[in-house]
Amino acid sequence: MNDEQGFDIHRLRDELLDSIDEELELELDDIRFSRDDERTDGGSGIDRKAYFRELLELQRELVKLQNWVEETGAKIVVLFEGRDAAGKGGAIKRITQRLNPRVCRVAALPAPTEREKTQWYFQRYVAHLPAAGEMVLFDRSWYNRAGVERVMGFCTDKEYEEFLHTVPVFENMLIGSGIYLLKYWFSITDEEQQFRFRCRINDPLKQWKLSPMDLESRRRWEQYTIAKEIMLERTHVEHAPWWIIEAVDKKSARLNCIHHLLQQIPYQEVPQPEVELPPRKHNDDYERKPVPDQMVVPRVYP
Repeated sequence: MNDEQGFDIHRLRDELLDSIDEELELELDDIRFSRDDERTDGGSGIDRKAYFRELLELQRELVKLQNWVEETGAKIVVLFEGRDAAGKGGAIKRITQRLNPRVCRVAALPAPTEREKTQWYFQRYVAHLPAAGEMVLFDRSWYNRAGVERVMGFCTDKEYEEFLHTVPVFENMLIGSGIYLLKYWFSITDEEQQFRFRCRINDPLKQWKLSPMDLESRRRWEQYTIAKEIMLERTHVEHAPWWIIEAVDKKSARLNCIHHLLQQIPYQEVPQPEVELPPRKHNDDYERKPVPDQMVVPRVYP
């Protein structure tokens, strides 16, 4: 590689480091209020360098999975459930970080509108299901009815029982249509959630994550536990089992989740055509026009 080709080895190195820095930025965000001596679990159980090495390797496999999904027209749905601050969002970020958002997208639905409340319960989720060649990650899902809606009284007993009765049938229909369905529950302890909530309270960049509903869920820990146990008992079925991610250690939880996800899909590496950069066409009569100074963003940083 040389300057005549448009870049040199030093510029290539800088580009690779910039890519890795994306993950470092996310990690720094995690540790700003997470000193090891404050952690309820005694700190991360995986060496930092080993974590980055394993994560990047798993992300390489995720790209292979993406290529296979595009090539074969596969459809994948992954549900991420768990208590507030359990680490679902962090795991989703690491899965999507290197993927094409046109292939792998996230569905994080807000509270239903008044109109949606009158629809078939699953209707608003169906609209976000994948077409051929797509992956959809649900950051919370139709299991809201078995969790927050049940605990907070947002559904009737009849609606709740109807959900538990019909959701295995609904998921069997999805699988029968050719969808790969995976359901993950991120599990943390009472003490760990309290620690993470306190971190968010003291972090001006994360306070927005704590809604009044989140704070109320903290008070109702035991009610959420009962609802979770019933949900898992009633909806852990052979064709659509639940998988529990031990998530007190965030780094291990992400790696274990991604590794397990990859093991559940029979993807294969798809040969990719070699990409060649076409030669730049030069026209003698072309002259680049200067950009007006008033249009240039001031350079505050070097």
